Amino acid sequence: MTSDASPAPNSGPNSDVRVEQLPHLRVERHPDGVVVLVLDNPDQRNAMSPEMTSSWVAAVDALVGDRSVRVVLVRGEGTAFCSGGDQRWIASEPGASVDALRDRMLPFYRSWLSLRRLDVPTIAAVNGPAIGAGLCVALACDLRYAARGARLGAPFVSLGMHPGMAATHLLPDVVGPAHARDLLLTGRLVADEEAVALGLVSRIFEPATFVDDALGVARQVAATAPLPSRLTTLALRQGHRDLEAALQWEAMAQPITLATEDLQEGIAAARERRTPVFRGV
Repeated sequence: MTSDASPAPNSGPNSDVRVEQLPHLRVERHPDGVVVLVLDNPDQRNAMSPEMTSSWVAAVDALVGDRSVRVVLVRGEGTAFCSGGDQRWIASEPGASVDALRDRMLPFYRSWLSLRRLDVPTIAAVNGPAIGAGLCVALACDLRYAARGARLGAPFVSLGMHPGMAATHLLPDVVGPAHARDLLLTGRLVADEEAVALGLVSRIFEPATFVDDALGVARQVAATAPLPSRLTTLALRQGHRDLEAALQWEAMAQPITLATEDLQEGIAAARERRTPVFRGV
């Protein structure tokens, strides 16, 4: 696998961005701890090619445990976020046994859902259609924002297949069981205010400013104290079976953050009416 790590060819606030180009994937590292993973196969609407899948795994592996990373944002190059799995690959073995197909699909699912290995907040910036497995990548993120007009859906049954990529877990977790049944059993696509109403995305941004708006959210997250951000992310992902479980987690996690220098900085900044500068200690 080849890569080219070099400063991005631009100026202004993003002039210090470092870019690594992998096959069908671009990694942009911003100096404030924001990392952008750009699905970069626009000619195929960012379908999950084998090359992109390998690059995705390599990129996530490189980010795991990197304490300079404060938030990871995922977006697509071109007009689509991700059109899902490469249909030519999916349908390439019509005579294969069920066991053989299972052995092929399970590693594919786990490769893309490896994003959940990151303990920092993740953001899906849905710049265009997010379809099938592509939607599942967005659902695996902690936050989702969409450009106006971007369509989202999981039309697996419309293509003659059962949902994959943990769709039957991720979609109910995000939108609730009733809405998940509607989307999965009809295969219909949604956009804009309906996507917000369902809880698929938090906000809609206009296409002309979409990348900047999404990066603005990422920078807002990155500016918070890193340890509380990671612990809160983990708490929200795992959920709590009941109130007592939440109290037990918080009675452990909050004291961890109360013992940090960042807590003292946050209190002092609030008192002095200035922006805090958190160092992750």
